[in-house]
Amino acid sequence: MSQKLAGKKVAFLVASEGVEQVELTDPWDALLAEHAQPSIVSTDPGTVQAFNHLDKADVFDVDAVLGSASSSDYDALVLPGGVANPDFLRMSPEAVAFARSFFDDGKPVAVICHGPWTLVEAGVVAGRTLTSWPSLRTDITNAGGTWVDEEVVVCTSGPNTLVSSRNPGDLPAFCAKLIDTVATVRRQR
Repeated sequence: MSQKLAGKKVAFLVASEGVEQVELTDPWDALLAEHAQPSIVSTDPGTVQAFNHLDKADVFDVDAVLGSASSSDYDALVLPGGVANPDFLRMSPEAVAFARSFFDDGKPVAVICHGPWTLVEAGVVAGRTLTSWPSLRTDITNAGGTWVDEEVVVCTSGPNTLVSSRNPGDLPAFCAKLIDTVATVRRQR
């Protein structure tokens, strides 16, 4: 078993409810398989309620709460989708600031499906090329980004590497690029 991500800490920013379960668990499991340390950072303490599209799924423990978590604690950020999750996050000033801080610090961010809504709100998509669920195309374009319809996009034209995918069907490619990207991060501790 590979250990190329041993010691790397990756934050998963999710609201207290509404995250698409497979967009949380597949990248999480891929990172664990490479010995990374994923962590759920949320808007509220306790647990987060995941969904399988519109149906309630499993509940997951929160590891850190916004306000006490800092991008300096992590090597990368993952923003899973689900329609409700990024909509709740973009309405939270702390969540928007937390996401933006990874761009300010030049750290990798990986986002899938509806997740880019949080990045649009954070004002970090201008000049970047990314993909998403098709309904976000106008939002991304209006925010100055270039939207493309591809399985996975790796954009390095800004201060950090941005990995994006369209939907759960793209998870194998998304997870592979996430692992490759996090593997290149040098620890700054």
